[in-house]
Amino acid sequence: MAPGASRDGSCLCRGPGIVAGVTELAERWNHNIHYHHVVLGALPAGSRSALDVGCGDGWLCRQLRERVPHVVGVDCDSASIELARGQDLDGAIDYRCEDFLTAALPAESFDLVTSIAALHHLDPAAALAKMAELLRPGGRLVVIGLARSRLPADLPRELAAVAAQLVHRFVRRQPMWQSPAPAVWPPPHTYPQVRRLAEQALPAVQFRRHLLWRYSLVWTKPLAA
Repeated sequence: MAPGASRDGSCLCRGPGIVAGVTELAERWNHNIHYHHVVLGALPAGSRSALDVGCGDGWLCRQLRERVPHVVGVDCDSASIELARGQDLDGAIDYRCEDFLTAALPAESFDLVTSIAALHHLDPAAALAKMAELLRPGGRLVVIGLARSRLPADLPRELAAVAAQLVHRFVRRQPMWQSPAPAVWPPPHTYPQVRRLAEQALPAVQFRRHLLWRYSLVWTKPLAA
């Protein structure tokens, strides 16, 4: 990854610090935020409940709450959860400060389970298995994650990503927003390793490698027989 490229934040946290308001939120951008549309675009029609694993300051939760009546955000970082709750003035979102892998969440209780830049902080096989367990039949899992590039094989992709990032910075004319959370770098798995893990845990999962140092996993839980 290029120097200064965006990061997620350790301990399932992407908290930004206290934000100035809606305008700052609307203008904020980094590699994770860039792919929020993948999650929102995959939301099943008629969804009633959604879970964000590693919710950070809750920005994606707030976007989901505009579309889904019941949203739960889980993050083990207490400062991030405090920020998230502070921006949820009407208490419409259920924020929980706990370890996702041990969190007491009912099986088959969500229409959407999502996670952005958090999977590489967890045992990925265990995390994907639990995410799948939490989905209702017909529900959808959407993961945006980081993986480790392999050089020199991935050098063309790296160069393309650097060029794209420079274009984004020029067009937006503002610095890329950086999370203050501790970074975990490099990610423990390469892109092919993540793909194999996902295909073992989630049959027929759709894996896609994106330009700006991210991949996505999209999987729909089969309907009960």
